[in-house]
Amino acid sequence: MSKTKKGLFEGVVSFNKQIGERFYRLGLRFKGEAGKAFAGLVPGQFAEFDISTAGLPACGEIPDDLRDSARRELLLRRPFSFCNVEIDGDEVEVEILYCVVGAGTIRMTTLAAGDIISVVGPLGNGFSVPESKSTALLVVGGMGAPPILHLAKVLKEKHPEIETVGFVGAKSAVDFPLEEIQGQSKDALKSMSDFELNGVTWQVASDEGDIGHKGFVTEKLEEWLGSCDAQKDTIIIYSCGPAGMLRNTAAIAERHGVDCQVSMEQMMACGIGLCQSCAIECKGDGGTEYKLCCKDGPVFDSRDVVFKV
Repeated sequence: MSKTKKGLFEGVVSFNKQIGERFYRLGLRFKGEAGKAFAGLVPGQFAEFDISTAGLPACGEIPDDLRDSARRELLLRRPFSFCNVEIDGDEVEVEILYCVVGAGTIRMTTLAAGDIISVVGPLGNGFSVPESKSTALLVVGGMGAPPILHLAKVLKEKHPEIETVGFVGAKSAVDFPLEEIQGQSKDALKSMSDFELNGVTWQVASDEGDIGHKGFVTEKLEEWLGSCDAQKDTIIIYSCGPAGMLRNTAAIAERHGVDCQVSMEQMMACGIGLCQSCAIECKGDGGTEYKLCCKDGPVFDSRDVVFKV
């Protein structure tokens, strides 16, 4: 559970770099009280961004499928998790990965160095690292990459004794929000089975088979667990991605008797538990109960979540 103190802060954009057709990497710098708050950011936590003051790109730069929706008025903040945190004295730079999917994210593409964004955070509860674990398996699906990449870096820096193995999947090569994959040629993609990122060797899978293993990334996870000699109670799985992938990951963890933490994704309008719009069905003593993704999560023990079939 996080001990960071949340607040309403202003961050200054340091860069906004396009890394794919619709993928961007945004850097934001905080100092003072904001710097102190985000210096304690736990992988898996998030923040709510106010993007209402950002302008729209030129009409010709808006994808055809977003022409109508892009003009909607922005009333709510947008939640984003973080893929990296760098501490420089009393200043902190955080980075997010985002995909252009609607009215908010299309406006984010116009942000430039020096622009100011209002941010509420850090919010929610992130991943935890039990002392008894010696192996961490990181399972990523598509835009579930940011909090897992942050976790990979923290494990490398603060828990070097833990062996870390990564599994990353997406529909096809162009759907990976990772610069290391987006920049590869088609020939390289076909032969690319794993790569180094944040000190972790990642096994790659794609539904279409144009990069790495053809099939679901959870197939590579189960293959690894089936062939490993380590005691299962020394292994922990961390996962973030589409609901179906999380459901499969949780099922694999249960079959193999391995602990698993999942970062859930829901629409989080307020981010602080007031609007009650992000309910997650969980197992309780007397049946099922509902917890809030923004306040009780977004990271949950996979055994506590009721996954929809």
